[in-house]
Amino acid sequence: MADTNGPDGTGETGRGRQREADIRDDDLERRRRDLEASLATRRPDRLEGKDDAKAVTGYGQALKLSSEFIAGIVVGVAIGWIIDRLAGISPWGLIVGLLLGFGAGVLNVLRSAGLVAQFGQGGTPRDPEE
Repeated sequence: MADTNGPDGTGETGRGRQREADIRDDDLERRRRDLEASLATRRPDRLEGKDDAKAVTGYGQALKLSSEFIAGIVVGVAIGWIIDRLAGISPWGLIVGLLLGFGAGVLNVLRSAGLVAQFGQGGTPRDPEE
């Protein structure tokens, strides 16, 4: 009669241990797929196939909008200051330039956010969720 004990004397042969390891690996693979499916339903912002290079983060969008707002104010103040110096109407050119720059900055932010259509293009503003 042949000895059915494995090399370690446990009664398991190499094939038995391999089969048991395959079952554990299959079980782990199944659990991994279930976990991925569960995470995909909980995190809809992580869609497969989405190009991460084109995705704009919240901080990037905030930096872009704030810089456009500040640039509008700075340009308005600069133009007002130049008008003050050339025309000698200080401080009225600076005040008017500041107000116009503030309005231009707000308009730039609204255009960048897609809440106002571009001048001359008409139509409806695009959805900011896109």
